Amino acid sequence: MNTPFQGGEGGGLLGLSQRLPPANLQAEQALLGAILANNRAYERVSEFLAPEHFADPVHGRIYAAIARRIEAGQLADAVTLKAEFEHSGLLEEVGGTAYLAQLLTAMVGVINAGEYGRVIHDAWLRRQLIEIGETVVNRAFGGPGEEVLDAREQLEAAEQALFELSKENAAQGGFIGFERALQQAVEAAERAFTRGAGVSGLSTGLRSLDERLGGLHPSDLVILAGRPGMGKTALATKIAFGAARAILREAREADPNAVPKGGVAVFSLEMSAEQLATRLLAEESRVSGDRIRRGEIGQKEFDRFLEVSRELQALPIFIDDTPAITLSALRTRCRRLKRTKGLDLIVVDYLQLMRPSPGTRPESRVLEISQITQGLKAIAKELSVPVLALSQLSRAVESREDKRPQLADLRESGSIEQDADVVLFIYRDEYYLAQREPKPAAIEGRDEADRMAKFEAAHDAWKQRMAEAHNRADLIIAKQRHGPTGTVPLFFEAEFTRFADLDTHHGD
Repeated sequence: MNTPFQGGEGGGLLGLSQRLPPANLQAEQALLGAILANNRAYERVSEFLAPEHFADPVHGRIYAAIARRIEAGQLADAVTLKAEFEHSGLLEEVGGTAYLAQLLTAMVGVINAGEYGRVIHDAWLRRQLIEIGETVVNRAFGGPGEEVLDAREQLEAAEQALFELSKENAAQGGFIGFERALQQAVEAAERAFTRGAGVSGLSTGLRSLDERLGGLHPSDLVILAGRPGMGKTALATKIAFGAARAILREAREADPNAVPKGGVAVFSLEMSAEQLATRLLAEESRVSGDRIRRGEIGQKEFDRFLEVSRELQALPIFIDDTPAITLSALRTRCRRLKRTKGLDLIVVDYLQLMRPSPGTRPESRVLEISQITQGLKAIAKELSVPVLALSQLSRAVESREDKRPQLADLRESGSIEQDADVVLFIYRDEYYLAQREPKPAAIEGRDEADRMAKFEAAHDAWKQRMAEAHNRADLIIAKQRHGPTGTVPLFFEAEFTRFADLDTHHGD
């Protein structure tokens, strides 16, 4: 009787271990012969085929030598390769002159070279899948020399390995005809014209920000950074809410009962889903979230709270509050959401709380953050959705007289600035002014009357500045790959942690 891991043909691990890895040596010989006979055949495979894709290491070396000569504008045939291998002392390792001549007899036509190259690449992909599978099995058994991971981490490590393999394969894109590129550009311009105000992307719910960015665009990584207390989460929640509302509105323009075919994924690593929902309800109902938590609200306010909650139920917002989520888990959940519900925007609060994929061991925190930002950018491109990621700023801001953030303040920046398409800083002067209220003891004067007079003057000036900064926030566009930088003034209501467009024309 066979055990589960024994058995005959195709049965279990033993059956797998007795099989030869996928390879097509005849295709490798035929392709090499074709290129040696006519170097134009190389053009049909150079975009996707590399030396390591060959099953026979000798064929890989020959292909590498051929590629090196052709890329340098030199002829690559049996004679020139023989001379090159003789010079490097590797002629015998590649089978000598006889084998190079033998390759020419196995050649195929230039037209078929691409097909043979794809056969070789497909066999390599299969070998990589077998290797990943063996690693998964060995980790699951807890074999010697394998990294100790729990079952969930093993799942994520397997997903990461498969993603890396698929990403490498997907990266072999090609040219897009200029006609198609122009068509895409015209379609984007048409969307902006139809929506008005130059918004071709997904609306943020903030008119002034949409005017500067043109909305949030697919494949873009947007970083929103600020010091603690500036309102990063509140602003991200506002943007997520505004985007979800725009998605719902667009879906119901034709049918009032239509279900949106897209949505907003919010990964809240710091706050629970309930806390985030309470914040959103407080903002919309204009009932203080702090008073809601303490139960200090009247019947009228509670009724308003319930009414707003019913209105918001239809919004396509999906919240994941898994703490310290890994990059691979986030990617998997976003893929699943896009497949099942649709996905138009990803919000991550915040990226310093994320962990890199299991199985990766960055040498430093900076490299770890770099891996995460590069991964978020890859997810944005793969799923063709904007990713809004929140980031902390370093304490260097606090040591400066001018507290306005700069790109150099991005904490553990690494590649944050480099990978981001847009970098936004949230800054509230009122926050810092409140800490600098003049104190009588800090004022010097000739006598008590002079000291008090100076104190009153300083305090009046401080109150004037506080009045100017009250309910005002500055959203600084420090980087925008496809547009101008600058500052967008916003209205901020601390009681409800609510951001809105600032009415700069009121009373005109």
